[in-house]
Amino acid sequence: MKIKLTILLIAVMFSARVFAQSGFPFDNEIRNFNHQDSLSFPKPGGILFIGSSSIRVWDDLEKRFPQAPIIKRGVGGCELSQLVKYFTPYILYPYHPKKIFIYAGENDLAAGETADSVFTNFKDLYSVIRKNMPDVKLYFMSIKPSPSRVRVIATVTKANELIKKYLDGKPNSLYIDVSSALYKPGTTESDPTLFRPDMLHLNSLGYDRWQKVLEQYVN
Repeated sequence: MKIKLTILLIAVMFSARVFAQSGFPFDNEIRNFNHQDSLSFPKPGGILFIGSSSIRVWDDLEKRFPQAPIIKRGVGGCELSQLVKYFTPYILYPYHPKKIFIYAGENDLAAGETADSVFTNFKDLYSVIRKNMPDVKLYFMSIKPSPSRVRVIATVTKANELIKKYLDGKPNSLYIDVSSALYKPGTTESDPTLFRPDMLHLNSLGYDRWQKVLEQYVN
């Protein structure tokens, strides 16, 4: 069994290098992950965070959860559909995590995708993960209502509702509301003081809020 796993791991890493060299969305970031892994490959059973730049720019994610074996694999401005089409074989399967946290979908909606389309892409991602990793614990972090993307707030809300309903009752699966933690007190509007100047990415105070929500699931 160990020999088979080793062969599989080598094959996946080799194909990742070849694929990353051939050119596809954010291939430079995949190459960076390959380089990190070549220096120190994460142990199986880690806590994997995948998704878009809200994960990638969370610079102190590992420090905030020092007792957890965090593996951070956020990819630029990636979309849910790109996770399915390109990235999961290279930033997910090789690590054999025990938990997967997903933050994605916001870029899809900003690019004009409908809530139903984002939901379909999420279901595709969920099916792919469950097919390959049937027992992994999977957590979907709700799409946040970024102030710079207020024009798509309605579709953000609908997409979150669809995904939440879909995951309800599914084993080892959970929708986590990380959006309301960013609201101004007594409102359903995001507090701009929790965001960087671009009004898209969270600042340290915003990640403080996310940390408080996530710690019961990460640890």
